[in-house]
Amino acid sequence: MRFIFENHALDVGRRELICAGEDIPLEPQVFDLLLYLLENRDRVVGKDELFEKVWDGRIVSESTLTSRINAVRRAIRDTGKDQRLLRTVARKGFRFVANVQVDRPAAVLQSASHLVEGAPERLALPAFDRTAIAVLPFTNMSDAVEQDYFSDGISEDIIMALSKLRWFYVIARNSSFVYKGKSVHLKQIGDELGVAYVVEGSVRKDGERVRITAQLVDVSTGSHIWAERYDRALADVFAVQDEITQAIVAAIEPQLYAAENFRARRKAPDSTDAWDLVMRALSHYWRVTRQDNMVAQALLEKAITIDPQYGQALGVLAASHIFSAHMGWEDMAKALPVAERAALAAIHADTEDAWAHCALASVYLFTRRFDDCLAEFELALTLNPSFSLARGYYGVALAYCGRWEEGDRAARHALRLSPRDPFAAIYCGVASYSQFVGCNYEEAIDLAREALRLRPDFVGAHRVLTAAAAMSEQPELAAAALEALRRVQPTLSLSWLASEMPFKRDAEREQYLEAFRRAGLR
Repeated sequence: MRFIFENHALDVGRRELICAGEDIPLEPQVFDLLLYLLENRDRVVGKDELFEKVWDGRIVSESTLTSRINAVRRAIRDTGKDQRLLRTVARKGFRFVANVQVDRPAAVLQSASHLVEGAPERLALPAFDRTAIAVLPFTNMSDAVEQDYFSDGISEDIIMALSKLRWFYVIARNSSFVYKGKSVHLKQIGDELGVAYVVEGSVRKDGERVRITAQLVDVSTGSHIWAERYDRALADVFAVQDEITQAIVAAIEPQLYAAENFRARRKAPDSTDAWDLVMRALSHYWRVTRQDNMVAQALLEKAITIDPQYGQALGVLAASHIFSAHMGWEDMAKALPVAERAALAAIHADTEDAWAHCALASVYLFTRRFDDCLAEFELALTLNPSFSLARGYYGVALAYCGRWEEGDRAARHALRLSPRDPFAAIYCGVASYSQFVGCNYEEAIDLAREALRLRPDFVGAHRVLTAAAAMSEQPELAAAALEALRRVQPTLSLSWLASEMPFKRDAEREQYLEAFRRAGLR
């Protein structure tokens, strides 16, 4: 793997830094420091974190760190005065701010590398039919970098509250948070996300006080439509979020606001401590890894112990178990009853929790209660029309019910709502499976390849690629795809496909099994 910036290239495997064809010598520790800053360029890296990761937790002086940072700057031809590439953030740490491209050799993708050739660069996504808005991650102005989760939580709650409105689309958290810690012009953000407005702000948490600043910006002109500052006791944080949401709505749609007098509301939990744990859990959940999912579940269970009626904690816990089982990280038979209990408890605590209804819908899908499944997904999307995760999962449920055209539209809509999303591979996989059900095998292959380009370990995309290649009479591709699939799902068999995948109709089940027979699965 190589990180490329300006006229430099850092080769990780060879541990070399090249500048304009010239080999720049680096001490091992300076190389490790530069590499860690590049790998974490989307955020500010604190000094304590650098001591832990680069110096293995050894106690070193501030002057030692300063000398190594200066050595990095000299190697990449930057200075402490200019800070073009490596920026010092006062009292926070350091962030690599240059534009970086990652050049991954084919070997990194392992068995999937040769399967993604020819994948489309972009999907044809539907345009928004009404105004869209993005809430950028609020800047953590507290002295402690580890308080990032708190400012992230404020941003996420505002996104969730705004998403309940019917007047405009709200870009999903996973896409807007891509810009965390980056200096990007708002016009560029507007173009990339397709939004007309951006909400940005900052959070300073100091003891039992919290100060939140927020502003609404028209990205086409750069003008501030609205700005406000809130300085409150920490116990009032939920009221502050509601006030911010109401002000944003009033600024964007004054006529509708006056006519409807609509205000997004959320149920605040009884305990700020529980809310704090849920925000920590969400910061792990959105990383979409097995280990982070386990950490998120542990944090959510702690929150529920503190507040057993905390609907959001219960809803996210249910969703995490279903997703874990879907990815093969957890046994489905064990995950389903846990997820169902949590989802039902979440709905009992808060009937308007879209997470809870989405999780219950997923439980119903894998227990073959198809009508209940679709009804729960539709209710989740009524409660939160901008909930990209629910819309993507709704697409796969529709496809399993044979309604493949609707499933494809739902998956593409999820991608449009959240175009830069860790779950984008799943949405591409849903669209791919939908096209397979519709017997559009070449389109299914293209979409599966795109899903694998985004996430080479996505077992669902491997399955669809294998099946679609077999049905389109491409035996070499089908054989290669099956070989790659067996590496990520070694226990796969025809009996597993027949029993574990929730086909509603016998015709779709037989179509899928026949494809795998042709591919050589027994």
